Amino acid sequence: MAREEDRDAPAAPPGAAGDLHSFAVALRRTQGEINRLVHGFAQAQGLHPTDVQALAVVLDSPEPLTPGRLREHLGLTSGAVTACLDRLERAGHVRRSRESADRRVVHVHYEDGARAAARRYFLPLAEATARARDRFDADELAVALRFLNVLNDELGALRVPRR
Repeated sequence: MAREEDRDAPAAPPGAAGDLHSFAVALRRTQGEINRLVHGFAQAQGLHPTDVQALAVVLDSPEPLTPGRLREHLGLTSGAVTACLDRLERAGHVRRSRESADRRVVHVHYEDGARAAARRYFLPLAEATARARDRFDADELAVALRFLNVLNDELGALRVPRR
């Protein structure tokens, strides 16, 4: 959330480093470019783009992921998450297991073979990121990464209405 003093600050001139509109345009462009690549991967794998979003959540989860947490993160219904996981499991991208003491708890795991396929497909994205990163010094990158992490925390705190 914006701090009180930030809300009362005058708007930055268009195109200035602090201009909210310029940030919004740049972030939408980044999202669009990444979505274009995600849609291509989904099509190449016979998946829906939402399935690829789910794969990213599974891959990035710091702890074992449950279908319920995936549902909350993606803002989908339980049935939609089940259908998504069924497609991903059939395609060999994930597996579900009951590894905890409570056998009712299901965990979703990214399959190693699927990881290799994703790495191959997204290698150009990694290379483009490395080329862009190389244009900045360590201090600039630290600020950019801090901004992205704070923005992601703010966005993560927003709740989407349940479907």
